Amino acid sequence: MSELSVILFHSTNHSIRMSNILKKNSIEHKMVPVPRHLSSDCGYCVRFKTEHLDSVMKIIEINNVEFDRIEGI
Repeated sequence: MSELSVILFHSTNHSIRMSNILKKNSIEHKMVPVPRHLSSDCGYCVRFKTEHLDSVMKIIEINNVEFDRIEGI
């Protein structure tokens, strides 16, 4: 399993919203450009430690955050 994961979004606004929500929940993360091997679209994704995946998924569900997918990097 990868040490880091990224959440891909359909828009930058969703990535900013998710970053703010994770910050409020004290989940260490960083907004980064989408890695080219995952998508050729321009934009940002949210990178976090994979060990927090369960917490991140609960936060996504509770806050009804729209996202494309989560990938290990």
